[in-house]
Amino acid sequence: MLHTIASILSNPAIILGIIAAVGLIALRKSTSDIIKGTLKTVFGFIMLQQGSNIIVNALVPFSTMFTEAFGLKGIVAEDNSLVAAVQVVLGKETALILLFSFLINLVIARITKWKYIFLTGHMMFSFAGTMAIVFNLMGFSSITTIILGSIIQGISMVFFPAISQPFVRKVTGNNHVAFGFWGSSWISLSGYIGGLVGNKEKSSEDVKVPKSLDFLKDMSILMGIVMVIIYVVTSLFVDHATMQKISSGQSAIQFSIMNALTFVVGILVLLQGVRMFLGEIVPAFKGVGEKIVPGAKPALDVPIFFSFAPIAVTLGFLSALVGSLIVTFISSVLPVVVLPSVIGLFFMGGAAGVFGNSTGGRRGAIVAGFVLGLSWSLLIAITYPLINLEGYGIEGLWFASPDAIIVAVIIRLVGMLFGIH
Repeated sequence: MLHTIASILSNPAIILGIIAAVGLIALRKSTSDIIKGTLKTVFGFIMLQQGSNIIVNALVPFSTMFTEAFGLKGIVAEDNSLVAAVQVVLGKETALILLFSFLINLVIARITKWKYIFLTGHMMFSFAGTMAIVFNLMGFSSITTIILGSIIQGISMVFFPAISQPFVRKVTGNNHVAFGFWGSSWISLSGYIGGLVGNKEKSSEDVKVPKSLDFLKDMSILMGIVMVIIYVVTSLFVDHATMQKISSGQSAIQFSIMNALTFVVGILVLLQGVRMFLGEIVPAFKGVGEKIVPGAKPALDVPIFFSFAPIAVTLGFLSALVGSLIVTFISSVLPVVVLPSVIGLFFMGGAAGVFGNSTGGRRGAIVAGFVLGLSWSLLIAITYPLINLEGYGIEGLWFASPDAIIVAVIIRLVGMLFGIH
């Protein structure tokens, strides 16, 4: 039963479908509208997920190409793989923290002014696993780990969306949704810094180009050209034998071009899913808010913001990659080499670009992405010595989500203050 409940809570498509159905029932919609609204919510979210999967699958070979091209060795920030690796040891604790933290989230949203309900399932799972790891490392019992982890995660599930909401309103122009992602504070801060140096009147989406280059105003075309160049140039620095292995015998140029274009297709699928999903869940959530948690806002995953400024996503991602590379190449003076986590840089850097664009236009998008990539990588490098994962047999992976890292580091420092190591 426990694993069934945890499995449901880990699947956001099911959670959101249930919420949509409950909301539409609460609004006393017709049976036809309830079925349509529920299924369109699920369809939209699955499209969003599949778009994300296409993007990830296209970025994985690029990440390998990049590492091989420049001979880099170090750690990669990747939460879900890391947490999945410790489930044999901490599976029960992770599942119970996930379950109880969600219940605590609902209670806080019901009785306080923080009306945010965190609905990003894989983020809930990764944070629960992070809490289980940190408290286990500090020598706490299973029960204490579950109690403390659940309370801290439950509070975090409303705290981080709350501090990001003013920035979310700038992006969306309304107060209908919140940010349910364990990098929301870092993205919001990066967007704020971008606003300090930019001009929000000069949006990335209004770039003026000569008539002969008018095709560049189409986000998918611009992104396709940029990504093809990045993939092909990177492949040229990989030795032939390694490239043949990565591409499974295909021509390096052909493989790079097709992966770059597949990446863009993933973006297009993701954006279409976001539009369908938001078009259904926001009205349905009104019913949940009215009946269960008055005024509640769904805190949703990072891709929901990409459709507000698609070109800014590209600018933010590329500048975040540059920022991260700077940290990688100065790693000799840091505790550990942090390799560019291309997947994290795309999702967080892209979002930083959108947030920076909302506060500082195209210059704000570029600066926000750069700040995100630079500061995120530095955060990982500097805090790495505080949480040693060698006891779990994990090599090459470390925590990725900035908000979760901050919470974990605070826990460790408080523990050290009281002599708990």
